[in-house]
Amino acid sequence: MADGSEDPAVFSSSSLPADPRLLATVTNAYLGTRVYRDTLHVSGVYSGAAGDTHRADVPSPANVRMAVPGAGGLDETFALDTRTGTFSHELRSTDYMATQQIYAHYSLVHLMVVSITIRRLAHTTQPITIQLQTPFEPKSQDLDLKQGPDFQGAHYAYGRTRVPEVQGGPCPAVHMLWTPVPGALTLRGEERERCWQFLTAVAGSEEGAKGSYRRGLGCAAAGSLHRRHARAWAALWRGCSVELAGPLRLRRALRGSLFYLLSSVTPHPVLPPHGISPGGVANGARGEDYWGHVFWDQETWIFPNILLFYPKAARAMLEYRIHTLEGALHNAREQGYEGAKFPWESAATGREVCPEEIYGAQEIHVNGDVLVAFEQYYHTTQDQRLFREDGGWRLVCAVAQYWCSRMVWSEEEQCYHIRDVMPPDEHHCHVDNSAYTNAVAQRSLTFAADLARDLMIPVPEQWLRRAKSIKVPFDAGKKYHPEYDGYSPGEPVKQADVVLLGFPLMHPMSPEVRRNDLEMYEPVTELHGPAMTWSMFAVGWLELKEVQRAQTLLNKCFSNITEPFKIWVENSDGSGAVNFLTGMGGFLQAILFGYTGFRITRSSLRFDPALPDDIHELNVTGVSYLGNKLRFSITREEIGIEVTESLRDPPALPLEAVLEESGQRLPLHKGQRISLPTAAGWIQRSSPGTS
Repeated sequence: MADGSEDPAVFSSSSLPADPRLLATVTNAYLGTRVYRDTLHVSGVYSGAAGDTHRADVPSPANVRMAVPGAGGLDETFALDTRTGTFSHELRSTDYMATQQIYAHYSLVHLMVVSITIRRLAHTTQPITIQLQTPFEPKSQDLDLKQGPDFQGAHYAYGRTRVPEVQGGPCPAVHMLWTPVPGALTLRGEERERCWQFLTAVAGSEEGAKGSYRRGLGCAAAGSLHRRHARAWAALWRGCSVELAGPLRLRRALRGSLFYLLSSVTPHPVLPPHGISPGGVANGARGEDYWGHVFWDQETWIFPNILLFYPKAARAMLEYRIHTLEGALHNAREQGYEGAKFPWESAATGREVCPEEIYGAQEIHVNGDVLVAFEQYYHTTQDQRLFREDGGWRLVCAVAQYWCSRMVWSEEEQCYHIRDVMPPDEHHCHVDNSAYTNAVAQRSLTFAADLARDLMIPVPEQWLRRAKSIKVPFDAGKKYHPEYDGYSPGEPVKQADVVLLGFPLMHPMSPEVRRNDLEMYEPVTELHGPAMTWSMFAVGWLELKEVQRAQTLLNKCFSNITEPFKIWVENSDGSGAVNFLTGMGGFLQAILFGYTGFRITRSSLRFDPALPDDIHELNVTGVSYLGNKLRFSITREEIGIEVTESLRDPPALPLEAVLEESGQRLPLHKGQRISLPTAAGWIQRSSPGTS
């Protein structure tokens, strides 16, 4: 079943994986399904109350599969083309070729499309018949569906989710239209080629579904339906390219990970934001893939990769948190604290929907993770409108208030404590002073204070006092950070935890302490645990220029990547969530922030490349910073930097590159490439007098 193609962008096989969870997913920012699955999901449409909340199963007319019973000698190929976001199934004989395409339309996001083309390869006039297997029934355990009148040849059903997330709350509506699929298709004797297209339109209103279906029919009649979809994907890839000269296995993993993340967003959001769950919109039914809930995974593991290329899409992820702030305020009140406490597991309302109470009560670092994403976005874009006009400041202020109310003063140690928490290492709970939790709380308060100054808002004294005086556990003798008060070296750890202080938190520490943290926790971290863990260890070793040690750890990720469609599993033994975007996000950060050394700071985008021996060149195109798009070309000897695009509305800020060792400043002008020695430096807003 191995992929025999040398093209890193196309994943193909002569057979499908035995485990249906590992089938390719086709999604856009609104719709998603696994191919050959009888359900699809709609972003933001959940059914079930509180801990039972899950993505509502919508019956999928796109579950269609070709077959030719009794035919021998057929060559069969299944492929996922990441260039166009299209899954295909091809049957080929000496006389004909039948090709099926399945895709979630990237520009007409309310459409799921199945097309089947039969083409003669020989000069025969015999009819050619392809059987279609389609178990579709317009029924759902999660939706109260009713049949409506047909519309332009399509069947119509509509209904609402059966159970609201919150008692008395809304039950989202689903309206769907679909082209009926026959049991067989026949190419008549006089025909050389014919294409049939079957459309499924899903929206929150009858008008929306009918409008989308009508537009799809128009594109199909003009022969432009798939071309328009492919053009949208081509534009996406033009603005976001990561290419390296290195092993094919790594190039495929990189391409697949970026493809599945990009499938979950749109560069120009027009839909209400609904967040990104670990398994994406294609997964998340009751009992699977964390039920489609949104975790810290969105901000910590997925968001930085999206922000680097598409800030508007990243903004939509932040708007989801703003949209659910009322739920977070409710959660804090329920726990007896001030401000906002974002849920460990979030769905439509922002109230806690984790089925197990302890995580929602104790894994409070999610609050800081949310604010780190807001901080990264602000430093990358300087978009003050998000904070002044669109609710961002209210959210930042509410999180800061929560941290202040959650801290207690220790007379004995003369510092603030945060007690009774669960760190990212979920093997431990009811601990005091989790190093990661306290460090991210400190960073939250520091950002809140800095932002207040930028917005010319008075800074509450308690923010500054608590940020300065919170305890972040540190063992001065062993020169490392204990995971929490009372942690004993050698205790097993579930996943990356303390190592996250170095990246993404960039908590101040010496290279010696950074090394000690890595060496302390690497041997005791669960070998087959969550997929994102080893990426963060790799980033740490890349910081320290131990590139081969970093690559050895990054290579552990390959045990989480399944064939042939590069679907990630949460744990290397195959358990846990599938299409695990969290693991992909960590892996991408090892490339985009590890190999390049990119770091987003308050005043700059830093770089400090480190390439392993088997990677000779890395090209990253579409890096967004202060309204500009940049291209980086990195080899062991040279870094090439070029501004390829500058926004006009709002106008992009002029940039310069600065070399760390010499302090030399080089202006960056659109279309003019500069070359630097491969060493540390940064991109910043141009200073007066740069020439």
